[in-house]
Amino acid sequence: MKRSRRVITRCTAAPWTAAAIGTLMMSANAIAGEWSGNVGVEWRLFPEDASYADQHDAYLSVAAQPEYRHKWDDGNQVFTFAPFVRLAQYDDNRSHADIGELTWLAATPTHEWRVGVRKVFWGVTESQHLVDIINQTDGVENPDGEDKLGQPMVNLALIQPWGTVDLFVLTGFRERTFPSSEGRPRIGIRIDDDHAQYDSDREWRHLDTAVRYRHTLDSIDLGVSYFNGTSRDPRLLPAFRNGELVLVPYYDQIRQYGLDVQATLESWLWKLELINRSGQGERYSAATGGFEYTFSGIFETGMDLGLITELLYDTRNNSAPTPFQRDIMIGGRLALNDVQSTDLLVGMIFDPKFDSRIYSIEGSRRIGSSWKLSIEARSYVGISARDPLYVYRDDDYLQAELAWYF
Repeated sequence: MKRSRRVITRCTAAPWTAAAIGTLMMSANAIAGEWSGNVGVEWRLFPEDASYADQHDAYLSVAAQPEYRHKWDDGNQVFTFAPFVRLAQYDDNRSHADIGELTWLAATPTHEWRVGVRKVFWGVTESQHLVDIINQTDGVENPDGEDKLGQPMVNLALIQPWGTVDLFVLTGFRERTFPSSEGRPRIGIRIDDDHAQYDSDREWRHLDTAVRYRHTLDSIDLGVSYFNGTSRDPRLLPAFRNGELVLVPYYDQIRQYGLDVQATLESWLWKLELINRSGQGERYSAATGGFEYTFSGIFETGMDLGLITELLYDTRNNSAPTPFQRDIMIGGRLALNDVQSTDLLVGMIFDPKFDSRIYSIEGSRRIGSSWKLSIEARSYVGISARDPLYVYRDDDYLQAELAWYF
């Protein structure tokens, strides 16, 4: 096992290379572009008493996500810079900054080059995204794992009538972020991410590679992917630091094959994600699949209601570090289709073995032309002591964010 050296260049060497490319481009072209983005205030309330003495009942934070975009060469070349910064109350680890995108795009009818830092999303299902592996999870932003860190890369997309092939060389690994001792929710044992360990001798410098084929056939969207490199999901290994029991992230070298399919059949939307992975213990497979059926114009209005059902499966069963081995997700999506773009998503993930349930609500509504109110709530009910979710048993929360868009 190789131990990482905690140096600042681990995450910034490749982004600075992209920054140099962008600076040269902008000096050679007129500095003209467009700024957009948002600035928001977030409040998160935990109604239950905290499991650990150094945690709090309410957290306040502010975040900014500006974006600068400059186009030239009749729009065939684009420079994009999209940083992110959050200042958080109590949790020092959640006060952080990242580069979500810092890229140069050069496009022709048959291929596209993208060089720099990007966020790339793969996946179609609602409850979890098994095939989404390019970017590292930003573990301090949200416990649902949806937020990602920017990934340095070189990406070539080959565009043909029979489909698009995306080739990736990922030039610098990003370690997962974790909440501090005052953060909430978090697991009980401190995670010593200052001494992360790697399977590869090159540690964070290992060059990861990936390829994905995507194509649309009538009503079917198909994606087939392959990844070879450093796992974005670290194993947490116990260790002692000055007599304290801690968990040390360990990043394996893995190979993952992925498939994602979405079929649109009138009011039905059928979805499937499937992976097969080796390198983290025994080879295993995992799948998430289901459907969403939409009732349009309910109650003789312009509103749409979608009913969602998905099954979550993992061949590792109880040995899996994920809580989703044989679970069921049911939910509903309401879109008012009004001027304010009001929407609401309600869901529940149920574990029949432990009778554990996760309830979630997400909603948003525009206020005027420049403001947006977003709400989110999550509740953990009946969590068994044998369930990996047991560490979150007291961490039900309500979150509200008010953001100004420019």
